[in-house]
Amino acid sequence: MNADTAPTAAAEPRDAAGRPPVRAATPAHAEAITRMRSAYVLSAPFTEEWVRQCTDDLAPRLKPEGSARAFVIDAPDATMAACALGLIHPVLPAPAYPQGRAARVQIVATKPEFRRRGYARAVLSALLDHLADVEGVTLFELHTSPEAAPLYRELGFSGNPALMRMTRHRPPANAGAVTGAQPDSSWVPPQVYADSLPRAAAYVCLYVTDENDRPLQLHSVYSPGHPWHMIGGAIDLGERPWDAVVRECREETGMTAVGPPRLLATVYGQPRAQRPYSTLQLIFDGGRLTAEQIRGITLNPREHDEARVLPLAEWDALMPARDFVRLSAVEEARRTGVAAYVDTWGNA
Repeated sequence: MNADTAPTAAAEPRDAAGRPPVRAATPAHAEAITRMRSAYVLSAPFTEEWVRQCTDDLAPRLKPEGSARAFVIDAPDATMAACALGLIHPVLPAPAYPQGRAARVQIVATKPEFRRRGYARAVLSALLDHLADVEGVTLFELHTSPEAAPLYRELGFSGNPALMRMTRHRPPANAGAVTGAQPDSSWVPPQVYADSLPRAAAYVCLYVTDENDRPLQLHSVYSPGHPWHMIGGAIDLGERPWDAVVRECREETGMTAVGPPRLLATVYGQPRAQRPYSTLQLIFDGGRLTAEQIRGITLNPREHDEARVLPLAEWDALMPARDFVRLSAVEEARRTGVAAYVDTWGNA
């Protein structure tokens, strides 16, 4: 899905009130919507055979008795300037889904020459209003890009771009009849609320150096993308971060991490196609080890095959740039006593 991103000088359709003239789509719009999807949503455009196949599938679903609803804005040359398409599907009824109806926002697209005019917001708002008020849909889902996610958050969606969700209820007829009363729809079941939150995988790391402040790193046998890294790993369900540090340190090196915990850095990674969740790393200070302690490290051969100590600058050539940025930030945090924050972990 795209958001309005680039200003143009093309003619601008508006209704008598100055708003984009949005109208409901009919089966006759199926091919144009399919071509908008092909050109502005998909990573690779459709072949003509796929255009025909998707058009043939979509057209009957756009009938009143069908499972698709769409809203469009016409361009001055009678082509399509923007469109939003939603697909309705059943779910088991629950307090949050009393009619057992949900919808996936499948397409929101605007031709480049008509962007930055509010067309995406206009067609999407019309679609959501119709699905909620006319079709009885209360659960909405969509997949989008990080660039377009702010528009959907403004309209009530939450979560990360890989899966954004919204529950939307019509206020009851007597809502507000009692002064100060809250609408009945203000309560959302706990699981529904939990499902709407962004997903994140949490990790802990332990930053350890020798007595000359040279970082110790472990060589991975399973992660070529991160060949050298700190002691650490994922937090188990229900586990406190420092408890995870103690466990990971013992499992990976045979050593016992000694507190009190001192947090050096927080590292955040954005979701990516191969990893739909965000990542959050908490990096703690593991102190300085003597040469004897370093020689006594016992590695788990299923995870690591070498523990090495080098001056910070020499690690630059042995790891990806994002890994060295993290390592440098952690070293600086220990040296200055100011906790580091890194949010480019998943961007390199």
